[in-house]
Amino acid sequence: MSADKYILASYAETAGQVRNAYRLTESLRTFGGSFADIPVWLYIPDRAEFSLESTEYFGKLHSRGAVVQNSPLPEDAAWFYYAGKVYAAGKAEQKAESAGVSLIWMDDDTIVMSEPDALTLAPDESFVWCPVMHNRSGSLFDLPPDDFWGRVYELLAIDDEKLFPMITPADRRKIRAYFHIGLMSVKPDRGILRRLVTDFEKLYSDPDLAEMCRSDVNRRIFLHQAALVGVLNIVGRGEIRELPDIYNYPIFFEKGFESERIFDSIENAATIRSVVSLDKIGENWHKKLVGSEKKISWLKKWLPGHDIG
Repeated sequence: MSADKYILASYAETAGQVRNAYRLTESLRTFGGSFADIPVWLYIPDRAEFSLESTEYFGKLHSRGAVVQNSPLPEDAAWFYYAGKVYAAGKAEQKAESAGVSLIWMDDDTIVMSEPDALTLAPDESFVWCPVMHNRSGSLFDLPPDDFWGRVYELLAIDDEKLFPMITPADRRKIRAYFHIGLMSVKPDRGILRRLVTDFEKLYSDPDLAEMCRSDVNRRIFLHQAALVGVLNIVGRGEIRELPDIYNYPIFFEKGFESERIFDSIENAATIRSVVSLDKIGENWHKKLVGSEKKISWLKKWLPGHDIG
């Protein structure tokens, strides 16, 4: 499928995330190759409040061909971190199906560094994904599921044989299938992201899981992502594909989180993520990053803490 049959969607609920979405759009237009001109849809929750700064970036997004639109955020879901992203993804998928295009989803902190052609879906593929970055909240494959994951699997009716292993890129742990919700490509007519909405509602409405989320902030943060494992009920292994590790590459991840890998090279990166603040990676981070001088210079201008055009 050619790039003109795709759209890119993202989500923002703070002024900083709107700014990031502008950076994402600009990186796509600059380094995206055949994907550089695809439509960009940015969703914001219908109850969001934004500063004048973000209003400025709405105009800049529009100037780069991005469309800002509202998505629902039910009041009873709002307590869970990133709940709005789930509803935005479902709405984007529905709109993409109506438009006859496939959907690429990227979190706002993503930056495109080269043509992301691995996100292209083959005719027999429905879901292209990457694993969660590290085992902050996953289920180790060689141990029985804990109470949290056991309840997730029970509520979503996921059989053990569907839970294939994957390796987390940062800490190299073997975990049960647990997909990163910040980067994926889907065939909309399969209803994967609308199923995510209904599965998330099953999980957050459950009193047992709600209590677990109250006592463990990581569970509250990642419940929305745990819900994505429900995709295994509607797609077969032959319909899905893991992205290579040059996608979702988190620069200097080891400066902010536990990691066995050093993420200091963008030499071959297709998409990167900026998830560690500049105060942790240091003012001279650009001198420690390996890769194209042109791309590093671009990042120096656009990373947080710097004015952007």
